[in-house]
Amino acid sequence: MTRENVRKCIGCFEDKNREGMIKITREYISGEIFINPNSKIFGRSVYLCYNKSCLENSFKKNKLAKFLKANLTEELKEKLCAIQREHEWAEGTLQKND
Repeated sequence: MTRENVRKCIGCFEDKNREGMIKITREYISGEIFINPNSKIFGRSVYLCYNKSCLENSFKKNKLAKFLKANLTEELKEKLCAIQREHEWAEGTLQKND
């Protein structure tokens, strides 16, 4: 019997399987922020659903920066939006021209 790895999304605060979420980590030593890092990066991590509303909610209320205790660049926000759109397109819930 295997145990599911469940994490809480900071956008909607729902518990979900870790495999279906975006992991964002601020490295402990350098303070650099990584999206979907490997398990060898240690630091403060948060999880977001691939849901567009969760992503927008985390930006709007500045939750992402508060939980990571770091300032977020526009480049990082754009990367997260691109990952979310790519996931929706791969799942078939977004048209290619959107």
